[in-house]
Amino acid sequence: MGIWDDIKKTFHSGSNLIKLIYINIGVFLLVTLAVIIGFLLNNPSISEITLQQLAVPASLKALLVKPWTLVTYMFTHKDIWHILFNMLWLYWFGRIFLEYLDQRKLVAVYLLGGISGAIVYILSFNIFPAFTGLVSESVAIGASASVMAVVIAIAAYVPDYSVNLFLLGRIKIKYVALAIFVLTTVMDFSVNSGGKLAHIGGAILGYLYTINLRKGHDIGKGFNRIIDFFVTLFKPRKKLRVTYKKPASDYNYNKTKADHQAKINMILDKISKGGYDSLTKEEKDTLFNESQKKN
Repeated sequence: MGIWDDIKKTFHSGSNLIKLIYINIGVFLLVTLAVIIGFLLNNPSISEITLQQLAVPASLKALLVKPWTLVTYMFTHKDIWHILFNMLWLYWFGRIFLEYLDQRKLVAVYLLGGISGAIVYILSFNIFPAFTGLVSESVAIGASASVMAVVIAIAAYVPDYSVNLFLLGRIKIKYVALAIFVLTTVMDFSVNSGGKLAHIGGAILGYLYTINLRKGHDIGKGFNRIIDFFVTLFKPRKKLRVTYKKPASDYNYNKTKADHQAKINMILDKISKGGYDSLTKEEKDTLFNESQKKN
């Protein structure tokens, strides 16, 4: 099996977290290829045009012409260190996210966080005097707002979850998230202020998402339906296959259902006594599969 086949297999079989990372890497390679071609042909406009089609503009007039950039910008990176740190943060916090919430919610938070970041960035550049004269030229790229949304969302959902940091020992995730927000958003605000405004938009979305989720309202559910529509639209239809299965008796059906519910109750009771970390991998998988059925 070749490298490309391995990549395709990993992408299709991987979690939504892996898919998000792969898409970011794919777009980065596309941008890098455009830069190389532009250099070889002595035509830097090739890379500039590529970025213009992917980056979200601060200008409302330009945005009306390229509305898709509200989504494409959050998968676009030009600098290797930019994408490296974004993907590392996404991977670390995304794994914690998937321990407690399902994959559909992760995609919703990532996309909605990116869109919220773009909206805050665009509105700020069109409202505040500090950006007068910069609106027509300014554009934004990067997954930072989306990653910030994931970081804040899971930190607000399980604030006392502890992670082991080199030289610092075990620290609660809420303090790690706060440190990330302050260091990447508040410090030196005048430097890359557009990106930092986008961070704020992503953080607000992540916090509001968790607050609403705790109240029983998933603000990303409608967004997931839109994603499902487009995925179904472009997904090849499977051939219809007719099979015949002997229907289970009422006794067997009720017994299976009761045994499954008893297993779920046992897992929930174990969580209440020893916490989520006391579960075995099999019990965590069972709980995750149950949450998928309800979404």
